[in-house]
Amino acid sequence: MKRKISKYTDEELLRLLKGSKKESEEAFTEIYDRYALKVNAYCRTIIGNKDQAEDIFQETFIRFYQSVRSEHPNSTIIGYLIKIARNLCLNFKRDKKQTISIDNIDFSIPADMSFEDKELSDLILVAIDLLDNETKEVITMRVFNDMSYNEIADTMGITSARARYLVFNGKQKIKQILDPYIKDIYKY
Repeated sequence: MKRKISKYTDEELLRLLKGSKKESEEAFTEIYDRYALKVNAYCRTIIGNKDQAEDIFQETFIRFYQSVRSEHPNSTIIGYLIKIARNLCLNFKRDKKQTISIDNIDFSIPADMSFEDKELSDLILVAIDLLDNETKEVITMRVFNDMSYNEIADTMGITSARARYLVFNGKQKIKQILDPYIKDIYKY
């Protein structure tokens, strides 16, 4: 009896991508289903414009499919996808000379969240937006995409130690930015 494709590991899906047309399409669909939200969120965070980020997001999966059939990625699937997305985002930003913004990101907030928690969530997003681009990227990969330090390092072409430092430093900066607001919100 054949396993459901959703039970396959990433490594097995990569092998299936090089198989028959049917296997390849099923594997690609499963990879898309697993990672589309994370890649889309990354693109939207870095680009800031929903429509432009959507174009880059789609191009990421096209390039992933084209390249993975001829070569085997040296990282995890999410790491490889984010690396492709990052390169496309950097090319776009270089061409457009834009800065990273989180204005157009749709972070869903549960309906039962208190006003204070919603306010804190908004403040955190503003604090992240105040970080330098490199730190913002690393925080986005680590916090919103659950990437390991090694995956971040591979994606950004930095050492794992540098990735750890940037995450730590970014969290410290966010805490420093938010400290007065948190004290104000929770003083009662």
